[in-house]
Amino acid sequence: MSQSLAGRHIVITGAGGGLGPAVVEGLIAAGAICHGPTRQEVDLGDEKAVARYYATLPPLWASVHVAGGFSMAAIADTTLEEFEAQWRINTVTAFLACREAVRRIRATGQGGRIVNVAARAAVEHPGGKIAYVTAKSALAGMTLALAAEIRSDRILVNAVLPDTIDTPANRAAMPDADHSRWTPAASIARAITWLASPENETVTGTLLPV
Repeated sequence: MSQSLAGRHIVITGAGGGLGPAVVEGLIAAGAICHGPTRQEVDLGDEKAVARYYATLPPLWASVHVAGGFSMAAIADTTLEEFEAQWRINTVTAFLACREAVRRIRATGQGGRIVNVAARAAVEHPGGKIAYVTAKSALAGMTLALAAEIRSDRILVNAVLPDTIDTPANRAAMPDADHSRWTPAASIARAITWLASPENETVTGTLLPV
């Protein structure tokens, strides 16, 4: 990736998670100035806290929403508390970040980019992960709706849909899995970097399997 993001400010939620560091590295390599709110700084599920955080930022070019969580359980074993927890960590956090990012990017009058991280499960709908699949499916739908809503603002909105990501945490959780079939975090990060860059001139409303 060229230095197409040189000097542009980008928010990355979930920057400290399994995928987040690779995304930050890719964006910095492309010249971006990255802002990664930590859990200590901002509760991404708190509406007022997210609004305050975005309000303090310099003029914003893009916002990338990596923060999320995973749950595997059949419907009979899923409590309402667990269902709502997946909704909040995957869907609510992205909604609040998207909303505040739109406000900040619109204020520049220069257009910008939003990239959400949904999941392959949002389009394939596997069983045994009811809360997770529901939350990520909602995030995918929100991405498409937002892309249509703000197209005229020249803000392009897309989502990547990874399956299992090759991270140390996933390897520790599934030591006997075939890790060669997993997607390296750096590969996903390259797709996100391009979607968030000015080099992406036209792609919006896309759910990109990676």
